[in-house]
Amino acid sequence: SGLSAAAAWPDAPRILDADSLLPERALAGDPPARRVLVDRIHRPLGAKGHVPLLQTATAYLESGGSLEATARALFVHPNTVRYRLGRISDVTGYDLTTPREAWAVRIALALGRLSIAPAPAQSLGHPLEESSKLSPSTS
Repeated sequence: SGLSAAAAWPDAPRILDADSLLPERALAGDPPARRVLVDRIHRPLGAKGHVPLLQTATAYLESGGSLEATARALFVHPNTVRYRLGRISDVTGYDLTTPREAWAVRIALALGRLSIAPAPAQSLGHPLEESSKLSPSTS
């Protein structure tokens, strides 16, 4: 719930709505908050035609918010990064140049990647134990 998640944001304004706590709620395991973050941020940025925005958001966040480092990583001009940051804000409503909003986007992107990642294969035992069962021992 929003009330329990509020403890994770000690400097939060005294009055705020539940959407302001989406990142904290998602981290606390709130499925609706996770879904909202993915739907508002990851899905629109990953939509057809917006893939450069997703790449830019990821590179910008990974570079610590450096326009120049993002431009170098993406092989584009820094003005292109500026333009894309504006488009990201238009598409998602989140401004990556604001630390709190950048943090929310980072969480949303991670949740989005997790939601589309294939599930890992379940192992029934240790890999070495499994391989020893396949070939008979010669001792």
